[in-house]
Amino acid sequence: MLWNVVLIVAVTAASIAIGLAVTPMQSVPAAGQTVEVGATAPSLSLAGPGELDLFGQQIETTTTFAGPVRPRVRLTQITLNQQLTDFTHSASGESAAQSLETALVDGWRQYFVWELAIVGASAIVLLGAISGWLRRGRGHTTAFVVAGLVVVEAVNLGAIMVTAYTAPQKLSQVHSLQDLVGTARAPDLTPRPAPPTGTRVVVIGDSTAAGFGLQPMRNPTPVGRTCRRSRDSYAMVLAKANGWDVTNLACSGATIAEGILAPQTAGARTLPAQLQEPVVAKASTVILSVGANDVSWSGLLQACAISSDCDNRVAEAYFQQRLAGFSADYLRLLSDLQALPTHPRVLINLYYNPFSSESSCLHPIGMTDAKQRSMERLLGALNSILSEGAKAADFTAVQPDFTDHGVCSAEPYVQGLKDRAPFHPTAAGELAIALADEQALIGP
Repeated sequence: MLWNVVLIVAVTAASIAIGLAVTPMQSVPAAGQTVEVGATAPSLSLAGPGELDLFGQQIETTTTFAGPVRPRVRLTQITLNQQLTDFTHSASGESAAQSLETALVDGWRQYFVWELAIVGASAIVLLGAISGWLRRGRGHTTAFVVAGLVVVEAVNLGAIMVTAYTAPQKLSQVHSLQDLVGTARAPDLTPRPAPPTGTRVVVIGDSTAAGFGLQPMRNPTPVGRTCRRSRDSYAMVLAKANGWDVTNLACSGATIAEGILAPQTAGARTLPAQLQEPVVAKASTVILSVGANDVSWSGLLQACAISSDCDNRVAEAYFQQRLAGFSADYLRLLSDLQALPTHPRVLINLYYNPFSSESSCLHPIGMTDAKQRSMERLLGALNSILSEGAKAADFTAVQPDFTDHGVCSAEPYVQGLKDRAPFHPTAAGELAIALADEQALIGP
């Protein structure tokens, strides 16, 4: 009798684990988009947040669910349509909000039914296999399987029933994806007339796009001087090389939340949000370089240099927290770019690798080869989110090639430790970025 109890307990744990691992996330339509709904891994706590997957980054929801197993939502594609703005930003459009509510609730219920079926099937197979291995008779086997199945499903239901019944009410209160991640709403874009024909490029972003540390603009505007824009920036290279009408709105220190979607404070100035500038609404092409400031990559680099080990839990936790916030802001930015009235082509510039195989020039500041690999891994994680977001929004991700031209190389594309802006592109680096963008736009 005791052995039967032990075996049933083991089968129960295994069956539920199999069910949660194998049950597929359920794809459901929402406001013309597609979201997938599933469940998180079981937790020891009796209540807590669910999970929202954005471009490969897992973000805890602001909504709290009861039970150890909670809903998980994944957005895999963003497609421009009339409902997108409401779907992504707010509940101001009732039909879009209702569509999302219905999709989340239906998806969760579908997942719950599948999970019950898979757990039951797993239990039957495992219990039957154990009975066969123990060479039990038919009657004993039938009783063992039935009793075990009842226990397995009872425990399974007990573990997730609270969530199964309370989650629909919680999910029905979610009117937008921003409700789940809690990102503050950015100012709405004001539709403007379509631009005349021609190539009108607008560059938005941070110090990489501004050209920080290089030759300043001739007769710069006060904002251009504050933002440290350079005539060597890749925006100016594109203008000179192709005769395009290129406007560089990038500003050193800009993030998505402060600089791109909302005003940025720089020195004594408050600069307007780059995406709100009238020229953006008339662009045929928008090029974006952003993310390093959002995740505080330069700060992590400095901390890594003075630390004995960059692969520590504190640094990793901090970086993952910044990545999660960046992913939520990036979703907002992608949808706002899709909502531009001219539907411009959008290039998302990934970050170059500032290091090279030759790294001896960094050893005096404590940046060893192992630390360099740690920072490359963090940069790769940021680029992965940038790339996945571009793919989801049907934009173009562009990877500049700085191979063999890192900070310590003989011909660096990256400013050195004694330059004005260490680890930022040199004029040659800005040219390399411009060439990558040009190839993406017009081909080789």
